[in-house]
Amino acid sequence: MTLFPDSFAPLRESIIARAVDSGKFSLNIINIRDFSADKHKKCDDTIFGGGDGLLMMPQPLFDCIESVKTENSHIIYLSPKGETFTQSKAKTLVEYEHLILICGHYEGIDQRVIDTFVDEEISIGDYVLTGGELPAMVVVDTVARLIPKVLHGENSAKDDSFENGLLEYPQYTRPADFRGLKVPEVLLSGNHQEIAKWRKAQSERITKERRPDLIDKNN
Repeated sequence: MTLFPDSFAPLRESIIARAVDSGKFSLNIINIRDFSADKHKKCDDTIFGGGDGLLMMPQPLFDCIESVKTENSHIIYLSPKGETFTQSKAKTLVEYEHLILICGHYEGIDQRVIDTFVDEEISIGDYVLTGGELPAMVVVDTVARLIPKVLHGENSAKDDSFENGLLEYPQYTRPADFRGLKVPEVLLSGNHQEIAKWRKAQSERITKERRPDLIDKNN
């Protein structure tokens, strides 16, 4: 749910678009302005108590949510005040039958919308954006790729960074020798046991170097 549906053009490309077209999941971009009772389709107003900026009004959002909400809906408001989004959270969200993502804008949305409808608030990081559209796309992309058969190959997501508490190992493709830069011999050996050991060791090395907090968290 957004005031700016054209912002979601990237989701009409590549893997996500193919998954939607093939029926792996459905994605509906809903324009909140279509539900405004104001003749000019206004959806925001000044804030009670004073302060800079505008706040999204309850009426358009109430009507918009009620138009699609079902007993199986799980409603998320993208907000810097929310729980930080992780791969673990994505694996939780993929289990829901129906997700509704609310994209705030300006100074956010009227608290009454949150109190009445929102099941949880999610943030994609400790920073503030101009709206919830980018976080919503991050959530959609991350969750969608966990749906069976969205990615190429059954195990494509299982070796991703964060899946096992580690960052992903380096990967290579043809040619095996490019301008003198060679692929590690073990990956050309055909010895799957040794390849698995090498990949695990590389994942552990990279994680210790770049994200030692992940190591601490899993010990």
